[in-house]
Amino acid sequence: MYICICNAIRESDLRKAALTTRGDAEATYATLGKRPNCGQCLAKAGKILDQERALISCEEIAL
Repeated sequence: MYICICNAIRESDLRKAALTTRGDAEATYATLGKRPNCGQCLAKAGKILDQERALISCEEIAL
């Protein structure tokens, strides 16, 4: 599913980037070589990043 239509960023792109980057959605977009245009996606993208990072933290604790 596309999260950012302006930059054609998919949810899977964000989840992968969350594994290797820190920062908010704008910082993550920058690591993908993109930047927000209209900004309507930033809240949703931020939630996805938070979810993915929380999963990573839980997995690390379980190990």
